[in-house]
Amino acid sequence: MLTQIILGSAMIVITTFIQGLFAVTGIERLREHLKRHPTSSLPHGTLKIAALVLWLFLGTITEVWSWAVLYLALGTFDTLEHAVYFSTVTFTTLGFGDITLDEEWRLLSSFEAANGLLLFGWSTALVFVGVKWVYRADV
Repeated sequence: MLTQIILGSAMIVITTFIQGLFAVTGIERLREHLKRHPTSSLPHGTLKIAALVLWLFLGTITEVWSWAVLYLALGTFDTLEHAVYFSTVTFTTLGFGDITLDEEWRLLSSFEAANGLLLFGWSTALVFVGVKWVYRADV
């Protein structure tokens, strides 16, 4: 159990760092763009927000794959597809239950689910900030 707690905690630190990198670069690029182009029509504003969302989603994909790599390294899954599928279902807290971890590693899935929940919340908050910045002149 201690090994799972240590590995789960380490993965939370790693994925939080990944999220931070994507969050800072995404929001800073949006801020710099808005300094150069302060007003946005609806189509241009939508494109700016879509770019931020896609950038943050790339961060989420990176985080999911990080967990999948851990599962492969631990030998919990035989294929990359199964590891990525399980990680995606767990990170999004969907939890179909069609693929599960062995008892030896099952605590890790709760760490990943909590991690995904918090990081999705962080991304959502950044999208709201982006929308506020993009459309503030139009309010």
